Amino acid sequence: MAANSAGNGPDTVINTTCRSHCGGVCPLKVHVRNGEIVAIEAGEGHELTSRACARGRAYRQRVYAADRLEYPLKRLGKRGEGKFQRISWDEALDTVAAELKRVKAAYGPAAITFVGSGGDISWLHNADLVRRLLTRFGGYSDTWGLHSCEAAFFASMASYGALATHGTRDNLMASRLIICWGWNPSDTRFYDNTPLQLARAREAGARIICIDPRFSNSAATYADQWIPVIPGTDTAMLLAMAQVILAEGLEDGAFLARHTSGFEKFRDYVLGTADGCPKTPAWAEAITGVPASTITALARVYAAAKPAALFDGIGVGRAAYGEQFHRAVVALAAMTGNIGVRGGHTPASYSSARTPGISLGAVAGARMAGGANPVDGTLPPRVLGDWNSRGASSARVHFTGLAEAILEGRPGGHPADYKLLYVTNSNYVNQYANTNKILRALERIEFIVTHEQCMTPTAQYADIVLPSNTYMERNDLCTGGLGLFYGYMNQAVAPIGESRSHLEIVTALAARLGISDLSDKSEQQWLEKAVTDCPDIPDHDTFKREAIVYPEPLQTFVCFEAQIRDPEGHPFATPSGKIEIYSERLARLGDPELPPLPTYIPAWENRDDPLHAKYPLQLVTTHTLRRAHSQFEDVPWLTELYPQAVQINTGDARARGISHGDLVRVFNDRGEMRLPARVTGRIMPGVIEIPQGAWFRPDKSGIDRGGNPNVLTRDRISPGGAFCYNTSLAEVARAPDAATAQN
Repeated sequence: MAANSAGNGPDTVINTTCRSHCGGVCPLKVHVRNGEIVAIEAGEGHELTSRACARGRAYRQRVYAADRLEYPLKRLGKRGEGKFQRISWDEALDTVAAELKRVKAAYGPAAITFVGSGGDISWLHNADLVRRLLTRFGGYSDTWGLHSCEAAFFASMASYGALATHGTRDNLMASRLIICWGWNPSDTRFYDNTPLQLARAREAGARIICIDPRFSNSAATYADQWIPVIPGTDTAMLLAMAQVILAEGLEDGAFLARHTSGFEKFRDYVLGTADGCPKTPAWAEAITGVPASTITALARVYAAAKPAALFDGIGVGRAAYGEQFHRAVVALAAMTGNIGVRGGHTPASYSSARTPGISLGAVAGARMAGGANPVDGTLPPRVLGDWNSRGASSARVHFTGLAEAILEGRPGGHPADYKLLYVTNSNYVNQYANTNKILRALERIEFIVTHEQCMTPTAQYADIVLPSNTYMERNDLCTGGLGLFYGYMNQAVAPIGESRSHLEIVTALAARLGISDLSDKSEQQWLEKAVTDCPDIPDHDTFKREAIVYPEPLQTFVCFEAQIRDPEGHPFATPSGKIEIYSERLARLGDPELPPLPTYIPAWENRDDPLHAKYPLQLVTTHTLRRAHSQFEDVPWLTELYPQAVQINTGDARARGISHGDLVRVFNDRGEMRLPARVTGRIMPGVIEIPQGAWFRPDKSGIDRGGNPNVLTRDRISPGGAFCYNTSLAEVARAPDAATAQN
């Protein structure tokens, strides 16, 4: 118990865990007085456990947000008009159930499609509950693709035959060199107190180099050197580094011979033997804007530093041919012998393989009856679908292509004609490429339902809005980012208004759909079963009280250490049993956009695109301290700290007559927005940055006033499945005066 600031008696202090999809997983202490959250402070944990940031500590403003949804709503007027009527839960659930039945009867189950993502990442109350409901109802059209790192996923499967690649962050204490390539953990955390470990590594003598079009907060905080690179050209720079290492005989030949397959073909490509074009630093300079001397020096430093950690930021992979970037980083790490060794880093996907039992996934399948989605079985698997996330069936549509699939349907070659859209744990209108195309697609949908906590842009377009509660208003479980611990997400306060948990909503809908056995347990019973069935957690009551448990003594974990130490006894899960620099499986496809070797392929909408003459600025959409994707947008404290703006280079601004703080137009053929300009030398010329997640707020002319970059992004999918949020051209110009701009 703790005394409250007003002196009116003690507060109740509740231990819980924040897992808000921000890159960190943090213990919190929630102070509750008279049933209301009055303060939140960082909880206690091991030094490898992340410390709560401003988002977590400001969460009470999210719980009590002005636009918090407290009751079920029914749309009035046109979609997006913002007119809703409060209705009862019975009417809301009856309406949703009736629409599901109607669409299934009229068009078949494939006409029902679902968009679900992470939101608050927890074990029980997540989008899988709706997936299981729709599966039991007869099936639905699901989506595929991992927004965060589909390119890295693809590269991991191609290279290692496995997804999990990361070790614990205390590995950095053994690194002599750390390269942060498009990796900005100062803002994104990237799990398990990475910023602290970077600071300690630097204090221990590690040199840190940041490669990024922006002088990021990580570069400002940690870096000895910042190297700006033109967006979309990173693979060319990596290949040039490989050329220097090979030309000067700096590669680790023993590692390559023992642990890799197909490196000779990569050598021929890099040296130009195969195509007559050596990938020299001079070749790369013309593409990347990085001086040849800088590339050469970096290659030598990386090859000489033992061990060295090259972190490939997943934001770089969220671009056209982003999978080639991650595959090239794997090749470079293998060339220098930095995979599977302490102080090195295994590039590509970002999940952890620390221990087989460190995930609640082992018991997650027992949550409730589900089974295979019948619609998935109606069409054959996608080519290389087993290398992509979220299912291999070609009945599934990539998230980025869903709007086009809705607009075109079967006549356009898509798997189904989509009539009903169910959205959970996703701000679909806001967080996917080409917002205005999504809005056109939603006009074709006959019925839209969403579970939501606040009146998001997606909720604005729904026919029925079902108010869901936050993790402060229910109980759940989660795991630490890299598998270091389990967290108990203890309920701190009663649900706001009539908001309900996902489990309550889905269970009530199941009864209306004639599904009587979807769940036979309450929330608490499911959580107790999960803990009982998980051998890593010794005691439920202690776990719940303390909200954090470490299943084993914390110690350094190096991913693929066993494969490198004993390759015969622990082969990689690839056809060759080795790290595959050259993929025979990709070679058999014969697809020039999915080559068997890590290859530089120029992106669309780059500086050589004819469109560049009209839209000469490359847009990058980054993560910010203010939000976790689109969460926390409505928190006043955070809005004041980090106002949304477009970051533009000083020279580019001067050429356009733009001063710091001016209201500007940012536009291309896909859309337009108004927001302030942040004029700075912290971004390279020819590049603009707009942090992703800002809520789409169109005026009467359709111009976005919220600063959502997806108004500008292109809905084209990279060949390996990457989401291409960082491959778009745009222009910036002074806006009309503020009074005119608000009309």
